[in-house]
Amino acid sequence: MNTPTGEQFDLTRAHANYQAHASISELAAGLRGLSVGGVELIEGYGAHDLVPYAAGIVLVPWPNRIEDGRWQYLGQNQQLDLTEPSRYNAIHGLLRNTVYRVLERSDDAITLGAAIYPQHGYPFELDTSVRYELVDDGLTVTHQIENTGTDAAPVAIGAHPYLRLGDVPTAELTLTLAATTHFTVDDRLNPIREDAVAGTAFDFQAGARVGKLMLDDGFGGVAPGLTHRLTAVDGRFVEVWSDPEFAYVQVFTNPIFPRDGQPTLAIAVEPMTAPANAFNSGAGLRWLESGERWSVAWGIRYSG
Repeated sequence: MNTPTGEQFDLTRAHANYQAHASISELAAGLRGLSVGGVELIEGYGAHDLVPYAAGIVLVPWPNRIEDGRWQYLGQNQQLDLTEPSRYNAIHGLLRNTVYRVLERSDDAITLGAAIYPQHGYPFELDTSVRYELVDDGLTVTHQIENTGTDAAPVAIGAHPYLRLGDVPTAELTLTLAATTHFTVDDRLNPIREDAVAGTAFDFQAGARVGKLMLDDGFGGVAPGLTHRLTAVDGRFVEVWSDPEFAYVQVFTNPIFPRDGQPTLAIAVEPMTAPANAFNSGAGLRWLESGERWSVAWGIRYSG
């Protein structure tokens, strides 16, 4: 089937009296749909649609933005392609327009791989993969990066799911973040400083109603073992859990996300191993030595 996002892969897992389903696209290894027991857990999109607002894509070898697409390596200026030209930034890595190949597949899991070759502003070689595996209460996502080049390479990992709790309007959900710091940004959304959230409007540790929140904000100090959660008034929730390496999270409220052909409020909760502009700040950045492999995981859970 010819689609704008390549081949589509449907996963199914049966458990007790319900089933879990996921849909993955070949392009950018995108998470296009996820449900447990008939409850939709992410804002999806149709197989014949373009990816809306980076929904579900893999963000490698960096998430979020790099200011001006510029950074330095061994004293030499590096210039990445400006993939967010309106703000003169390089955004969301190098694989968002890449078709992945299938490495392994079963009824309830799939592993997709894609290589990164030396290019403008990134003179390194990587072999990357992402494994989506349905579990009883949701989905586990495992990323692996191997440095196949000769020099140490800077890497970071992120994902871009828009969480959803069935048909509950997003504005009626309560947002809880396991984050203790917040990044103040400039008018191009690049970080200026990182401050503690305690006592500020950006403290979501105890939860706050989404309502009319307008966020495109990065947070840090994510506590290991805790989760980011959207909760309904009846106690049901959907949450993002992650390995300790995902010490950062970006939250983006989008009032015009297309759901069933109509604009609707959606909220992206994006686990990240490094914040925006990490190639310049070094925050959360990992340098993989030649031949080294790095594997980290995160996932989405539902409690009904």
